[in-house]
Amino acid sequence: MSSIPPSETSCTTAAEQLKIVILGHVDHGKSTLVGRLFHDTGSLPEGKLEQLKQIAERRRVPFEWANLMDALQAERDQNISIDTAQIWFHTPKRRYVIIDAPGHKEFIKNMVTGAAQAEAALLVIDAQEGVQENSRRHGYLLELLGIRQVAVLVNKMDLAGYSQERFNAVEAEYGGWLAQLGLAASCFIPISAREGDNIAATGKNMPWWKGPTVVETLDEFEAARSLGDQPLRFPIQDVYRFDHRRILAGRVESGRIKVGERLVFAPSNKTSTVKTIERWKAPARDIAEAGESIGITLTDQIFVQRGAVAAPENAPPYALTSFKARVFWLGKRPFLPGRKYRLKLATQDVECHIEKLERVIDASTLQTVQRPEAESFVSRHEAAELTLKTKKPVAFDAINQVAATGRFVIVDEFDVAGGGVIVPNNYPRRTADSLHKSHNIFWTSGRVTPAQRTLRHGHGGRVVWLTGLSCSGKTTIAAELERELFERGKLVYVLDGDNIRHGLCTDLGFSPRDRRENIRRIGEVAKLFADAGVICITAFISPYREDREAIRHSLPPGQFVEVYLNLPLEVCEQRDTKGLYAKARAGKIRDFTGVSAPYEAPAKPEIELPTAQLTVGECVSRIADFLAALEGERGAAESGDI
Repeated sequence: MSSIPPSETSCTTAAEQLKIVILGHVDHGKSTLVGRLFHDTGSLPEGKLEQLKQIAERRRVPFEWANLMDALQAERDQNISIDTAQIWFHTPKRRYVIIDAPGHKEFIKNMVTGAAQAEAALLVIDAQEGVQENSRRHGYLLELLGIRQVAVLVNKMDLAGYSQERFNAVEAEYGGWLAQLGLAASCFIPISAREGDNIAATGKNMPWWKGPTVVETLDEFEAARSLGDQPLRFPIQDVYRFDHRRILAGRVESGRIKVGERLVFAPSNKTSTVKTIERWKAPARDIAEAGESIGITLTDQIFVQRGAVAAPENAPPYALTSFKARVFWLGKRPFLPGRKYRLKLATQDVECHIEKLERVIDASTLQTVQRPEAESFVSRHEAAELTLKTKKPVAFDAINQVAATGRFVIVDEFDVAGGGVIVPNNYPRRTADSLHKSHNIFWTSGRVTPAQRTLRHGHGGRVVWLTGLSCSGKTTIAAELERELFERGKLVYVLDGDNIRHGLCTDLGFSPRDRRENIRRIGEVAKLFADAGVICITAFISPYREDREAIRHSLPPGQFVEVYLNLPLEVCEQRDTKGLYAKARAGKIRDFTGVSAPYEAPAKPEIELPTAQLTVGECVSRIADFLAALEGERGAAESGDI
């Protein structure tokens, strides 16, 4: 990335700064516009214009305002921008960081990089060529990235004879497109970047134009909430060892960090206190602001590695393995469900895949792309609404909360193939209270080993997790299974959903967050039963796949047996003697699974029981026989037969 530092004449006393992205189809005049803006407002460093003119004369080419934004020598040779560049620009009101973004579709990835940093946009359209496919794509990307302050500049009016009719036609066409996106431009402005018309001054070529100049429009844009006012997000870039110290290095993306502050490091949720703030060749200070690259040391030597995100205890990010997102795909190969990719978010790098592809969108038409379910994918230059699943928890925020940890890219093998944002949803988040644990709590192991319990009981401890919709038969089958296993001499106990909510979980409701906490508690209790050598049968709807998988992974391999009672919703409603479904459909019960709340069926349960076709006895026999087979395998392994 190329940058030109602020000139000595820049507005150093300005109270605020605003980042603007410049977008538009290739050769519609973006770089020329920026060069002209820089010159016409007196922001060009002294002698710079003469230097550029001398270079052009020496190379025997006409001087172009766009040369100011040429970040790479290759751009001069190819006459196209191939990288984003940043310059500092100022008006009497404030200072701007202007990001020039390439328009050529082969370099649209860099355009996304530029737009992702911006608070407002200037979108350039050639008056003669009119609205192009990339013009529409750029509008969609602005909507996807949440940029709502947009001015459309109809450029090269000099080549269109300064025609008001031509300007009106472009305004009508592109204004209609933005309306489809749910965007409304702050204004459309006719300009000639080459001649300077309506840039910093109105000029004499378009007397019919009574609206603002580009500079006046920029000054009307509102600066976003300061990054310093947002919660602290400090992604760890690397960990360095100096003498006896471990320094966690990174960039403060939002908020501020102070010596003595208690931090939580997501997604591991380990906590410690900031001991020192380390800087390189800079005065020592006990506070660091958003935008600073620093290192910190901690009072407690906890294990923290690259990718962790430091945050305040009372305002942590989410730390989950699944989230909803909107993605714009740029890869040469399609984005395929079932295929593994790399997700990069801040300094985190983790394997991911599409868990659920909800909608594919043609970014040039906004039409939903219709494909057979067997051919579900996202093609190049298409967008998608989907749920991403990561192999391990990721620390993130929704895009409307903290932008730096709400954006990500997808890597296909070694290529950046897509970018996206995390959309708001009812994600569960740890509270500060959940992190305030005494440092004097230790796990106590008894003097009876699991092997000794197995020898005494004749079987190992297990968790048999029955899941399914309400009225699918969980409670009935659990009770009969308990009786059957008890008759076979097994140590067995049932944890039932309704019974648990009378005591252990009496403080919880039925919101998604409370449902997750309910299942988390049950999982912990069931794990203790299994550790005691008991076959613990649970009968819970447990609607979220991620919660069930978390319990599976908390137990030793083979101890978690997921039993999916697969009964169609309409049959469940027919069997509903309590009338719960009817009440839910009448709006008398909120967040009822299957009606007003989701149920995520197991992907690969150990046992799936179609309870509409099987009797209770047949269901119980299948589960009991499966458990017996597991015990047989364990016994054979211990005796050396397998």
